[in-house]
Amino acid sequence: MQDDPDLEAAYALQTPDDNRRLYAEWATTYDDEFAVDMDYMLPLHVAEAFASVGGQGPVIDLGAGTGLLGAALKTCGIGPVDATDLSQEMLDVAGAKGLYARLFAGNLLERLPVDDGAYAGAASSGPFTHGHVGPDALEEVLRVVRPGGVVALSINAEHWEAKGYDARLAELGPRIADLAVREVRIYGPEASGPHARDLSRVVTFTRA
Repeated sequence: MQDDPDLEAAYALQTPDDNRRLYAEWATTYDDEFAVDMDYMLPLHVAEAFASVGGQGPVIDLGAGTGLLGAALKTCGIGPVDATDLSQEMLDVAGAKGLYARLFAGNLLERLPVDDGAYAGAASSGPFTHGHVGPDALEEVLRVVRPGGVVALSINAEHWEAKGYDARLAELGPRIADLAVREVRIYGPEASGPHARDLSRVVTFTRA
């Protein structure tokens, strides 16, 4: 990975090792050079969606990064929250914020070090996008949430179309209930650049 850590480089990632290298370099500047500069609103959208459908802890933040969703969940009164991410360096930044009960490295495309049904809810803001994880990761999301648990995920709108999320969610059929999808802007009015008006779909459902 030769690219400087930025959104274009993140969208171009190909492998888990590429992800680890880029986010290891980006971790200490991610909040200021990306989240603040781009007026990154997606974590708050996901946290509010989770709370609005009755989500409660214990919840796992999947792809927690530097803890932006964890902070938003706390603002919404949700806890306790555990965090997992592919990048240990991003988790180190998140851990310093004191938001999480437990933090551990993990890959959503493999088996997380978590028992089946360990959580009453799962939330994710960011990983379901270009260069990261696709609809196959939904299997692991479902595995770690107990029946009756609430899930809230953001899925990049272009990624949704390219990877066929409509079909994958339909295949889940009786395994999920109360499916709802709404479209939101990823970034607020202070954002600039080619991705300033990018959209995401925030998905909520109950683990049947």
